Amino acid sequence: MARDTYAYRQVAVESRLIDGKVEIRPVPGQAFSPELAVQCSRRLSDLQQHALGTRFLLFAKLTDRLGGTPYLYAWHGDADVPMTPAEVSKFLGEFRRGRI
Repeated sequence: MARDTYAYRQVAVESRLIDGKVEIRPVPGQAFSPELAVQCSRRLSDLQQHALGTRFLLFAKLTDRLGGTPYLYAWHGDADVPMTPAEVSKFLGEFRRGRI
């Protein structure tokens, strides 16, 4: 089955330490809550590859897997795209201008 590219949108996420575990969550200031879980490649939460607090740009879609708790899903095969603080600010600024 092919991936429906229209269901995916760009989301800025960051690695955070939650209950002693590195988790990936959306950056505040977007359509998604910063508390929403993100299922993505384990590479993003690997502290050997990326420092804690690193921000990434993902293509993700909102899903709930058979009526469960909603979460963002990003395909694990996509490239890791780290973002600088300036890129995050620019991305969030464009998002705010695009809102209705």
